[in-house]
Amino acid sequence: MSERPRLTVLSGPSGVGKSTVVAHMRQQHPEVWLSVSATTRRPRPGEQDGVHYHFVDHDEFDKLVANGELLESAVFAGNRYGTPRAAVEQRLERGEPVLLEIDLQGARQVRQSMPEAQLVFLAPPSWEELVRRLTGRGTEPQEVIDERLAAARVELAAEPEFDTTLVNTSVEQVAAELLTLLGVV
Repeated sequence: MSERPRLTVLSGPSGVGKSTVVAHMRQQHPEVWLSVSATTRRPRPGEQDGVHYHFVDHDEFDKLVANGELLESAVFAGNRYGTPRAAVEQRLERGEPVLLEIDLQGARQVRQSMPEAQLVFLAPPSWEELVRRLTGRGTEPQEVIDERLAAARVELAAEPEFDTTLVNTSVEQVAAELLTLLGVV
């Protein structure tokens, strides 16, 4: 590879299918490295430290922030999340494709700290489809769904801030387009 790959950031509204697209893509191309976030959240059953998340306490998280060791950080549902900078930079230096799957707030922070990053917005095929996906889960009370829909409107309005938009009409198609943007295929 002649030039160092760019960091690719995938973002978009809740319910648009980011995790599904990334899981499909990594099944086909496990060499794409997905950053493992640090979090103050407790591990869920089956989650492993260093695999699903780097589980840290609030004091450790404060140190990471204070030392500039996070590319971005956010608070979600009372827990803190952040992307460790060193692991991302090491893999980019080695010429590996690196993908971050993060929220809008995080994508904006990455744009500030790493302006050369490629920001990719994953959009729903339509507002109605996003509403269907968010309400169709059937796992959350109406007030949580309403909060997610309000947040989705804000997130959708941020689409022009991104370098590229992919519309999630087909997981396979979007995964293929993302691999092309990553320079893998």
